[in-house]
Amino acid sequence: MAAESKKAVYAAIIGNLGIAVTKFIAAGFTGSSAMLTEGIHSLVDTGNGGLLLIGLKQSEKPADELHPFGYGKELYFWALIVAVVIFAGGGGISIYEGIAHVRHPAELRDPTWNYWVLGIAMLFETFSISVAWKAFLVSKGQRSTWTVIRTSKDPTTFTVLFEDAAAMLGLIFAFIGIFLAHYLDDPRLDGMASIAIGVLLASVAAFLVYESKGLLVGESADPETVASIRSLVGADPAVETIQRVLTMHFGPAAVLVTLDARFHQHLPAAEVIAAVDRLETAIRARHPEVSHVFIESASMAATAGNSPASHA
Repeated sequence: MAAESKKAVYAAIIGNLGIAVTKFIAAGFTGSSAMLTEGIHSLVDTGNGGLLLIGLKQSEKPADELHPFGYGKELYFWALIVAVVIFAGGGGISIYEGIAHVRHPAELRDPTWNYWVLGIAMLFETFSISVAWKAFLVSKGQRSTWTVIRTSKDPTTFTVLFEDAAAMLGLIFAFIGIFLAHYLDDPRLDGMASIAIGVLLASVAAFLVYESKGLLVGESADPETVASIRSLVGADPAVETIQRVLTMHFGPAAVLVTLDARFHQHLPAAEVIAAVDRLETAIRARHPEVSHVFIESASMAATAGNSPASHA
């Protein structure tokens, strides 16, 4: 999964950098506000790809005394920074540039450069989206796309996918704005296209901020995983009841599991400890993403040998 995420990020960086250069060249020749906005958009997306790579690299650092559960949440932090950059660097600047162009429209020039660049950019974006979509499908399985986006614990893939989708829509907005500006001989429409692109980016950024915030604060594993762990523990012959199952993601593939299990009263302490070891092994075997398991074991026997014990 990590390899697929990195592949999607690298594809996005290469595509966006090439697109940004061509857009700035076209903006310089034509004076188009929408094309300049699109160049800024692609440049921001290129930088965001670099920030996501930093997050991926930092999240792979091994656990230490200061961070005993590892550095997996570094990825969530950098995903949040990416969302903020999209909002301010993409949406904010695009809206500002668009308003300035509407208030002081520039003279219309030959749009041929713009059309060529937009066409090339769409080809680049199609490639980038296809790579991001394939990476997304790895985690999708049989679930709906929206469900996966809302429950995904790896912000890398859906962030790149949303960025690429917004980029493609931005290209369409730019094309419509430039075409109408020349067809109706009204350069203000070019600026309006920039405003529309800015609103689009701000909306995408707001959603990404919301999703990244949830991951950074701490989200549980998906309901299917929690139900699977509860079923697995409950099926063990030594377990009488399960009090609670608590989970938290410390990264896309780092899950903390804590649970309270009450064992049958006739079991001696040695068998309770053996059952705890057995459950830990079974949980990790079925769910490789579980990195830490803490089981609070309590036998219902009243003897001293069966007093509550904590095992990790």
